[in-house]
Amino acid sequence: MTEPDLNLLIALDALLTLGSVAGAARRLKLSASAMSRTLSRLRAVTGDPLLVRAGRKMVLTPYAEEIRERTQSAVFEARAVLRPALSDLSLSSLERTFTLRANEGFVEAFGAVLIAAAAQEAPLVRLCFAPKPEKSSTHLREGLVDLEIGVLGVMGPEIRLQALFRDRFVAVVRKGHPFEQQPEITAQQYAACGHVVASRRGLLTGPVDQALTELGLERKVAAVVPGFPAALAVAQASDLVALVPASFLINHPVGNDDASTLYAFELPVKTQGITVSQMWHPRLEADAAHRWLRQLVLRVVKQRFEIRKF
Repeated sequence: MTEPDLNLLIALDALLTLGSVAGAARRLKLSASAMSRTLSRLRAVTGDPLLVRAGRKMVLTPYAEEIRERTQSAVFEARAVLRPALSDLSLSSLERTFTLRANEGFVEAFGAVLIAAAAQEAPLVRLCFAPKPEKSSTHLREGLVDLEIGVLGVMGPEIRLQALFRDRFVAVVRKGHPFEQQPEITAQQYAACGHVVASRRGLLTGPVDQALTELGLERKVAAVVPGFPAALAVAQASDLVALVPASFLINHPVGNDDASTLYAFELPVKTQGITVSQMWHPRLEADAAHRWLRQLVLRVVKQRFEIRKF
C-alpha cells in the first residue's frame, strides 16, 4: 500500500485555514505556482476540489469545511508528537518563532524585557508580537498565535487562562500642568478639563464616564486617538488629560523625576480594576516549548510589574 505524503497535511491546513492559495503560499514560504501544484495534488488525493472560485475569491467546498478542524487538529497533534518532552527540551538549541497577540500597551511596557529574557535563555527563539485590534479566540483556535495577552473577552470555555497582573487606570497630564500643584484633584475639576481618549473603535465613553454620570458630571472629550502612546503624546504637548493603564507608565518617568515629562494622578472616581491574563489553546497545553514560554512571560511580568503609587 502506498503511504500518503503527510507533508500534504500542512499544506492542506494552510489552505483550509486561509482559504487562499496566495495566503497559504506566503505562510509556507512557497511560490504561488508551487502552492497551486500542491492544491492539485490534494484534489487528486481527496477526490474533492477543496477550494473553488466564487467571484474574486476562493471558498471552501462542503467537504473542505467538514475536514477543516480535523486537519488542523491532526497537524497540531503531529507537531506535538515530534517535539521533545520538557525534561528533554534544550533551550540553547530550541529554534522556534512564537507569536504573541497583545496590545501596544503591553508590548511597550514588557516587550523589551521579555525579548531580552527569551534571548538569554533560548538564543535561537524569535518572539513575534502581533497587533490586537479586537478580542477574539479565532487566532488561538486557528493556530495563528501561540499566546493571547490581555483582558479576558468572549474566548470560549476551552481556552486556557492564567492571570498575569492586576492593573488600574490613572490620569496623566504634562509636567507643569496646573494639576501638578494641587494635592488632590476633585471629580468636578477632573470633569471640567479637556480629555484625550484612547480607543481603537473610536468610542467616546467608558467606565470613568459612568462613574462621573453617577455624580451628575460629564467630561469633555476633545480628541480620540487609536492607542495609549498617542494619548500620552497628545497630553504631553497640551493641557488635555489622558487616561491610561498604570502598567503603561512603567517605561515613562512620571512625577518628580528630573527626566519626567509627565505627571500622573489617581482618578477622583472609583472604577473597576482590570486583570491582564495570558491565554492559549489546550492543544498547546503539554507542548514543552510553549510551557517554557508561558512560564517566562509570567516570571518576567511579575518581576517587572509594580503598581505605582503616584
